[in-house]
Amino acid sequence: MTGRTLLGQGSQSMADAIEATVEGLGCVFVEFALLSGGLLRVTIDRAESEGPVTVEDCERVTRQLQYVLEVEGADYRRLEVSSPGLDRLLRKPEDFLRFAGQAVDVTLRTPFQGRKKYRGILQAPVPAVGDAAQQNYAIFWDEALLTALTVSRPGAPKPRPGKVGAGKPAKPEDVPQELRFTMAEVREVRLVPVLDFRGRKS
Repeated sequence: MTGRTLLGQGSQSMADAIEATVEGLGCVFVEFALLSGGLLRVTIDRAESEGPVTVEDCERVTRQLQYVLEVEGADYRRLEVSSPGLDRLLRKPEDFLRFAGQAVDVTLRTPFQGRKKYRGILQAPVPAVGDAAQQNYAIFWDEALLTALTVSRPGAPKPRPGKVGAGKPAKPEDVPQELRFTMAEVREVRLVPVLDFRGRKS
């Protein structure tokens, strides 16, 4: 489970306290999760221009969060602070700008055209006018786009050429389609881990 409803009463203020602590130390708050055995996992990142998260970053955030969580009376047994994995959660406007052009998985809160989950290429957001919470984001999806993105990665296998007959109509799934959404309409948006030809994450 992940999100802002894991710590019982006052979970919103607790999430705000975690985020304020992380970002007050110069890092980017990504998400937290309460796992089995009372493990509280907090995921942090750094701005793209500052390079990846370091061990020192995790240690600094851990020490400060231990103090803050004790003051807040958080019910957990062990705290783990780590960098985001290949399936990084996107939750802020700057995340969508930073990772535009990459493949993402979008999980909607309510079904659209009979489904909640979509995978596609994230488009660069257009600057919001007025309420930032109503910012529209979009993905395009079709097999050609996803294949082109995957094979562009180092070590990825080259696709086999397909046989296309003259005048053969495109199948519906081969036609680029667009899904537009606001953050209020999605449960989560995550980067898609890319596998190399040995089946391991690149």
